Amino acid sequence: MIAKRGVRSVLFPDTDELAEVLLDLGVPHQDIDEPVRLSRRVTGDAGIRAFLEKAVAELVEGMGEVRGGADVPGLPGASGALARFFPLYVLVGALPHARAHHRKLGVPEEVSRRTLADVGRAVALHRRWHGTGGILSARWLSLHLRGELYQLGRLQFQRSRIDRRTSDSIAAAGLAAGLDDPALSVHVPDFMGPLSPRACDRSLDLARDFFARHHPEQPYSVATCSSWLLDPQLKRYLPGDSNIVRFQERFRLREEPAEPEDMTPVRFVFGTTDVPLERLPRRTVLHRAVLDHLRDGGHWYVRTGWLSL
Repeated sequence: MIAKRGVRSVLFPDTDELAEVLLDLGVPHQDIDEPVRLSRRVTGDAGIRAFLEKAVAELVEGMGEVRGGADVPGLPGASGALARFFPLYVLVGALPHARAHHRKLGVPEEVSRRTLADVGRAVALHRRWHGTGGILSARWLSLHLRGELYQLGRLQFQRSRIDRRTSDSIAAAGLAAGLDDPALSVHVPDFMGPLSPRACDRSLDLARDFFARHHPEQPYSVATCSSWLLDPQLKRYLPGDSNIVRFQERFRLREEPAEPEDMTPVRFVFGTTDVPLERLPRRTVLHRAVLDHLRDGGHWYVRTGWLSL
C-alpha cells in the first residue's frame, strides 16, 4: 500500500494490489485492467495525488454521521478513462476508513463486503448505460463508504430522517414518529434477483435486528421508500400477485408529486433513455406496461411511501 501525507493520510493500493481490491468490490473483470493501468498516473503525478488525498479526506469527514452522502469530485481537466475512473480511485482511497468504521460498530464481515460490492454494481451499470467503464452516481456510493447505507439481503437500507411531507402522512395515520426522527430509506438494487415477498420479509427482519444491534442510539420505527416501483398505476398492467405489486402493498403512500418522471422507469427497466420508445423491447409484462402507458399518453411518477418497522 502507498501512503502519503496530505490533508489526511491515504492508503492507496499499489498497482499489483489494486486489481484484487477491485475484485473484492465486485468490479466486473472486463473493467479492471483499465483503472489498474491508469492508477500509475494517479499515484505518480503529485498534483493528481494531492487532489485525490483532499477528495478522500472530505469524503470520510464525519464518518457515520447522517448527511445524505457527500460529493465525490471529478478530476479537473481530466478526460476519457481518467475522468470516468477518478471517482473510483476516491472510493478506493476511502475504503480503509469505511472498513475500520464497520469493525468499530461490529458490523459482520459479510454485511460489510456485500455493502461495499455496490461499487462494482455501479461500474456494471455505467457500462450498461454508456458502453464504457466508469462509475455511475459516485455520490450515491458515498453513502456506502460513509456508513450511512447497508445491504441487508435483497434490499438496501439508508440511515436517514423523516421529512415534512412524510411526517404529515405518518401523523394522519396516528403514529408517533415525527419530523426529523430517524428513518430507514429502502432502496431496491439492480442485479439482485427477484423482488419476492419472502426476500423482502427477510431483508426487513435483518434490518430490524441490524440497526437495533449496531445503531442502538437511533431507534428506527419507520422505513420509507421513494421509487417509480411505488406508482400505483402499475397495478393496471401487472398481476395482483406480482412481486412489484406485493412490494407496493407494504407502503402507505403520501400525496402524488406534481411533476411526472416518465423516463425514470424507462431508464431502470431498459437501461437507456437514448433509444426511441418504439424501438425498445416488449418481451415482458413490465416492458409492455412501461411503454404502453406512455404510448397512451399517461405519465409515470416517483412515489414515496412509508411502513412501520
